[in-house]
Amino acid sequence: MVGVTSDPAALLTALRRWFEPRPDVVVAFSGGVDSTLVAKVAYDVLGARALALTARSASLMPEELDDAVALAQEIGIAHRIVDTEELGRPEYRANAPSRCYYCKTELFDATALVAGARPGTVVVDGFNRDDLADHRPGHAAAAEHGVLHPLAEVGLTKADVRAVSKVLGLRTWSKPQLACLSSRVPYGMEVTAERLGRIAAVERSLRREGFYDLRARLVRDNDEMVRIELGASEWGRLADPELRGRINTAAQQAGFRFVTVDLEGFRSGRMNDELVQLGTVVP
Repeated sequence: MVGVTSDPAALLTALRRWFEPRPDVVVAFSGGVDSTLVAKVAYDVLGARALALTARSASLMPEELDDAVALAQEIGIAHRIVDTEELGRPEYRANAPSRCYYCKTELFDATALVAGARPGTVVVDGFNRDDLADHRPGHAAAAEHGVLHPLAEVGLTKADVRAVSKVLGLRTWSKPQLACLSSRVPYGMEVTAERLGRIAAVERSLRREGFYDLRARLVRDNDEMVRIELGASEWGRLADPELRGRINTAAQQAGFRFVTVDLEGFRSGRMNDELVQLGTVVP
């Protein structure tokens, strides 16, 4: 949730000024907290010269696609959906730590085609200042495609993004932190549509039960087990045997025999721990 931030009004002014001299823009729009703020400000400043583009693929839950459509309508920005085929890339399916690079390459290839049809158009995304300190191989793909990062350039952290979004009345200001479904698959374990579908089914059931911070992660070398992460403040709900039974049933229906709950709880960026141990990234 929102932490200590800079002055939201000042940040919003700076963000609007960032867009003022820009030509037409295509916003890589997932419907998450960051890209929704970018789309909102882009539309407020540029109007019809702003376009939101959402990629539809197996790594995006259908509910999130529906929400992106609804958010674009609420903002008023023109919205286009394109199908991407990252699962058709062997490097993506292999799920090395560089997986996100191939996903973003697929995405920005698509946005570049759309932008290319509108001379002078630039592509922007929701990369924020906090992302600079994280393992983000997709950022290299963005750089190769000339994608600009208004939030990071203005200096907005994730907390700032939420605060400014609240000022603007965007319902995403309190939206849970999301990531593509492939981020639930351990590095080196092949990403398949079947596995992504099973993950989505478990997370969908948890959302329906009202959980907020959550992940349903696969366990290396064990397709029969799912490891659930929940926010620490929500653990107490698991004392309800009926709730546990519904979660277990949903997981079994998704094809899992065993359901575990991670005692550390939800923490964004957990997969980076393995990279630190391997010396791939510096903590």
